[in-house]
Amino acid sequence: MIRYYKTIDSKLEKLSFFESGCWINLVEPNQSEINEISELLNVDIEDIKSALDEEERSRIDIEDNHTLILIDIPVDESDSNSSHYSTIPLGIIIVDDAILTVCTAQTKILNDFIVGHIKDFYTFKKTRFILQILHKNASYYLHYLRKINKMTTVIEREIYNSMRNKELIQLLELEKSLVYFSTSLKANELVLNKMVRATTIKKYPDDEDLLEDVVIENRQALEMANIYGDILSRIMDAFSAIISNNQNNVMQFLTVVTLIFSIPTIISGFFGMNVLDIPFANTPNGFWVILFITTIICLVVTAFMSRNKLL
Repeated sequence: MIRYYKTIDSKLEKLSFFESGCWINLVEPNQSEINEISELLNVDIEDIKSALDEEERSRIDIEDNHTLILIDIPVDESDSNSSHYSTIPLGIIIVDDAILTVCTAQTKILNDFIVGHIKDFYTFKKTRFILQILHKNASYYLHYLRKINKMTTVIEREIYNSMRNKELIQLLELEKSLVYFSTSLKANELVLNKMVRATTIKKYPDDEDLLEDVVIENRQALEMANIYGDILSRIMDAFSAIISNNQNNVMQFLTVVTLIFSIPTIISGFFGMNVLDIPFANTPNGFWVILFITTIICLVVTAFMSRNKLL
């Protein structure tokens, strides 16, 4: 899908065709659309396709007629049964008279620009547009990281009274999401550092504060991802130990109960033998006497087990 946008009279307008100074948004393109944009902007097809490869690493490639910036952006893949976050590549290609964004899905980051949530956004100010995308990207990382932290707290409360695997699986999914975030943020930080040094990307004094904010936000998101990942890993280790200890306590309780209930079985086995001169065999209340003795023995064993904290 190809969409053309341009800032006209400080308002973002959707165009039907290409104009100088416009923003081209390429989402889930087919081969014909890729070929069309490649010919229109005189950009290598492989540079466009690289943004559609989920395994592509974040980087900056500077060519004679264009500059390619690849970053990883966060996506929410949660459903009704689980919470999961991942990252996908977003390609930004800068040419002389336009800027092109390429992605495998319509993302919230670019949608914020389309619906007008971004202040001071102009399609012809390409450097500021890139910085605004990077700033919004870091903001979404921070937003999802806070959601992960809240979900971790909720699961942590539930798991205290549970021995099911469901909560541990949820924690595992969140831990995997944090690994994705941490890896992507590190790669994005390298892109930011290279972009600062790149001479092909024009830098204006008005954008210095925005660039500084982007660097700070990205670094903060990276630190939060590392901290939350470390906390989540420790929580999983602690709860694994708790679940293992609970299972040991249950097995110990069942063992003690089995031992206590084996006493009546042993005694009844002795008195059930078909031999002469069995004690209390000729006593009218022999059964109740044996039952009373068995009960006393069981109570003594139970008291001993409880005193030694085995029950």
